[in-house]
Amino acid sequence: MSLLEVKLNRLTLKNPILVASGTFGYAREMQAYVPFEKIGGIVPKTITELPRKGNPPPRTIETSSGMLNSIGLDNDGLETFIQKHLDYLLGLDTAVIANIAGSNVDEYAGMAARLGEFDQLAALELNISCPNVSGGVDFGINPKSAAKVVRAVRNACDLPVIAKLTPNVTKVTEIAQAAADAGADAVSLINTVQGMAIDWKKRKPILGAVLGGLSGPAIKPIALRMVYQVAQAVDIPIIGIGGIASIDDVMEFIIAGATAVQIGTANFYNPDLAGTLAEKLAEIVRQEGVTSVSELVGTLTIPDRPN
Repeated sequence: MSLLEVKLNRLTLKNPILVASGTFGYAREMQAYVPFEKIGGIVPKTITELPRKGNPPPRTIETSSGMLNSIGLDNDGLETFIQKHLDYLLGLDTAVIANIAGSNVDEYAGMAARLGEFDQLAALELNISCPNVSGGVDFGINPKSAAKVVRAVRNACDLPVIAKLTPNVTKVTEIAQAAADAGADAVSLINTVQGMAIDWKKRKPILGAVLGGLSGPAIKPIALRMVYQVAQAVDIPIIGIGGIASIDDVMEFIIAGATAVQIGTANFYNPDLAGTLAEKLAEIVRQEGVTSVSELVGTLTIPDRPN
């Protein structure tokens, strides 16, 4: 086992640095900036069974320490993804994790069965947490519905399964436990935090769909808190997401309990970031005097509280 290799049950990654769905396109767009062989994996943008036009513009707006987006899962559908993008992705020297979303359980299962024909895929990430569409987010806010999706996908294919969870719930640990009980190999958290922006002079919302998902450094404290809570409560590997923009951010998530991380919003303004983080992480692991980055996962120490 190498210094940076990590295991998330059935999924093995050469290092824990991945790029998040929706922030990296289908990788072709980023080939001039990122040496793909240096990162642990790529999660392309979410695909749905049929093409989606997405939400009306404007779809993005910069905020203090982040951005709001309301893309609405704009994509060309599963078969176009397979015909146009999959061969290229599978030819890259890194793991490829397909991200899928459905409007019902059968759609998730059907897409999983189709993608399961490509055993070169490293895993499937289930988007049950997008705040910008009707349907998909509903699965991620209820333990029973989240479990149904995970179980259906596990039964439909042999690929490792990652459930991507929403922060827009009261107890994220309940959703994570349901996903684990249903057979998820790991959970990734968090997806964006629902928010909005207003042009007060026009008395109108700025985003075409009114509400959107907040990402970037502004949500990092929320993401860290949820990763820590899930790590304490549920025995399942975690992929941490939310405002990661430096090696220190990566380490905070690892110490809180994340086995791997995904870089999201930072890809837009620092597209070569992911390619540099693995090298910096290796340096830290050596400095810490451990033989594997996995030894640092979940090593946060909580001081005793006075009575």
